Amino acid sequence: MSDLEDRIVQIMKTIYDPEIPVDIFELGLIYEVKVEEDNQVFIDMTLTSPNCPVAESLPKEVEDKVASVDGVTSAKVNIVFDPPWDKDMMSEEAKLELGFL
Repeated sequence: MSDLEDRIVQIMKTIYDPEIPVDIFELGLIYEVKVEEDNQVFIDMTLTSPNCPVAESLPKEVEDKVASVDGVTSAKVNIVFDPPWDKDMMSEEAKLELGFL
């Protein structure tokens, strides 16, 4: 992972799903982070459900925070629901935090 990718991941770890006290990265909501040659960032992410109450605001928050990372020229989030999110996508840390382990 490059330094820029690492900083992008670190900023995403500051964004929390408001209903679950775990950041979106550890929750497994981030499916892919692609950094182009010109440092444009494209992120495939999902939500815990299609009816998520922050379906409008959460992707915008991700775009804004990632775009603020030094060196990033722009950030675009693509919401996907395939594969559907489930708790098995969470990191071990998230599962432990939520009492699933």
